[in-house]
Amino acid sequence: MTVGVCGGQPRIRNTRIPVWTLVAFRQQGADEEELLRNYPTLTHDDLKAAWTYYEQHQEQLAERLRQLSVNPDQLDELL
Repeated sequence: MTVGVCGGQPRIRNTRIPVWTLVAFRQQGADEEELLRNYPTLTHDDLKAAWTYYEQHQEQLAERLRQLSVNPDQLDELL
């Protein structure tokens, strides 16, 4: 984590890719190859580090994902 980068959220080293972003895509069914295609600067080691971080901080990242979730009934308010 770096204060002032990605809002201080845990991120992949030397990037502005938050760990929760990768976790969310993985939970939606993206495999590692798809993630590496979508984020070509990442390596398998970066993903391994993200999964390890998630395993060690599941509650923190799960809360962040809940905060980012949008209830479909709220969409009209956001548009």
